[in-house]
Amino acid sequence: MKRLSALLCCTLLVASGCSTVSNTIDALNPFSKSAPKVKPAELAPIQSTGSLSSLWQAGIGSAGEFVLTPAVVGSSVYAAARDGGIARFDGGRQVWRINAGQPISGGVGADDKLVVVGTAKGEVLAFRATDGSPAWQTQVSSEVLAAPAVSNDLVVVRSGDARLFGFAAADGKRRWLYQRSTPALALRSQVGVALTSRAVYAGFPGGKLVAVALNNGAALWEGTVALPHGSTELERIADVASDPVVEAGSVCAVAYQGRVACFDADNGRQQWARDVSSIAGLDGSGRALFVTDEKGAVHAFDRNSGASLWKQDKLFLRAVTRPLAVGRRVAVADYQGVVHLLSGDDGSFVARLVTDGSAIVAAPRRLSDESFVVQTKSGSLQAISTK
Repeated sequence: MKRLSALLCCTLLVASGCSTVSNTIDALNPFSKSAPKVKPAELAPIQSTGSLSSLWQAGIGSAGEFVLTPAVVGSSVYAAARDGGIARFDGGRQVWRINAGQPISGGVGADDKLVVVGTAKGEVLAFRATDGSPAWQTQVSSEVLAAPAVSNDLVVVRSGDARLFGFAAADGKRRWLYQRSTPALALRSQVGVALTSRAVYAGFPGGKLVAVALNNGAALWEGTVALPHGSTELERIADVASDPVVEAGSVCAVAYQGRVACFDADNGRQQWARDVSSIAGLDGSGRALFVTDEKGAVHAFDRNSGASLWKQDKLFLRAVTRPLAVGRRVAVADYQGVVHLLSGDDGSFVARLVTDGSAIVAAPRRLSDESFVVQTKSGSLQAISTK
C-alpha cells in the first residue's frame, strides 16, 4: 500500500520502496529542504486586544519525526517523547516520569486510570495513571501514529494500515477489530478517532466517515465526507486526515482535497458540506465550526448550516495546527512555535505568544475554557492562559 506523509506532505511510501513527490507539494511544506516556490507569510505586528500568558512550562523531550500529542485529564497533563519518556504533570508539577523502554511514535491517550501510547512496531503500551507503572502491553498490525482513545473500560487504537482495535482497558485483551479496504494511495497521518459513550467515529482514506459500535466493532453507519476526483492517484487522494469532532448530536470531519461535512451522529444523515481541503483538522464551539485548511487559513462555518462566518488568511503556508476553541476565542500554532489567538467572532488576531522557536505540529489540547496546552517538536510542554 502506498501512503503519503501528512505531517510534511513530502514523502510517498510505496510497497516496493520510497519515492518523493516534493516538486508537487513543496510550496505547501515550510520544512522542505528545497526552496519553496512560495514562501510562508511573515508575521505582521498585531494590535493585541487580549492576552496569552504562560501558566507553566516543562520539558518532556523531542518528538523527532512524529506528532506526539499530549493528553489532558482534569488538571493532569500526560506527555511523551520520541525516546520513550512519558511524564505526568499536575498544575505544572511533575508527578512521575518513566521510560517506556522503546521509542514512541503515537501520542498519548489517557483517562483517570490508564495512560496509553504506541510504537512504530505496532506495540501498544499501557501504564497506570497514578504512578506510571506498567499495566499491560499488546500488539496491533502496523505502526501506531495516532494517540489511542481511552474511555471507561475500552481503549481504541488506530494502526497505520487504517484498522481500529478495541482493547479491554483492564487487561489489554482484544475485544474487536474493524477494518476496511483502502485506496492504493493514502495519507500517512496521525489521524485518530472520536470516542463517545455509544460509538467510535473514525475517518478513512477515500473520504469516508464511519461510526463503529463500542461493544463489538460493527459499523453502525458510513458517510461520505469527500469523493476522490482527478486523473491520477495523487489527485484522487481525498482522505479524512484528522480526528472527527462530535458535539450537540452531530459529528463533523474534513478531508484533504475534499470537503468539511457534518452528519447526524445517530444515523449518519448528512447535514451539510462545504468544499475545503485540510490535513490539520477542525474543532467546534457552540454555533461555529473552525477548520484550518492546507494553506494555513483558518475558516469559521455556521455549525447548523455550513454558511461561512469568517476566514483568517494571514498565516499562509505557516503549517498551522488544528484549531482549538477556547471560550470565545480560537487558538492555533505554527512551524516557528508561535501561538496565535483569534477572535471567535470575526477571526481577527487577539494575541500572540512565542514558545521555544521549534515547530508546534501536535494539536493544542484544552485545559479549561480559558487555557490550553501545546507541545513543541523540541519537547517543550507549555500551559497557556487566555486571560
